[in-house]
Amino acid sequence: MDLDNIIIEFIKEHHVLTLSTSVDNKPYSCNCFYTYSQDDNVLIFTSDVETKHIKDAQINNYVSGSIVLETMIIDKIQGIQFNGYMFEAKDNLLKKYKKIYLKRFPFAILKNTALWYVELRFIKMTDNRLGFGKKIIWEK
Repeated sequence: MDLDNIIIEFIKEHHVLTLSTSVDNKPYSCNCFYTYSQDDNVLIFTSDVETKHIKDAQINNYVSGSIVLETMIIDKIQGIQFNGYMFEAKDNLLKKYKKIYLKRFPFAILKNTALWYVELRFIKMTDNRLGFGKKIIWEK
């Protein structure tokens, strides 16, 4: 099933995601700048290997998260909830994803962090512009 264009455009329009991990039934969430590779359907972000969310993902790489539009106007509410598998970008993927990430966030070249990606498996989008509580579901 192809990813809906409404979801793709929403993901491309934004740049901060909330990422959630869980180890031993202890959830943890953080926020990260991200970019999106439509070709691979992955969210790409940087993070230090010493952070709790990275340590957690190295134990349990099945993660969830959200991307939302902040608004108080009910008719404009939009957001996605997602889950998928998180990996460190290495070798050819590191080169490819680093180029994509630095194009969007050139200042990141100054950071000495690892590059990570979430291979999306499930997305639920709420888009009130299409009708109150309208949901679009995508699953791989």
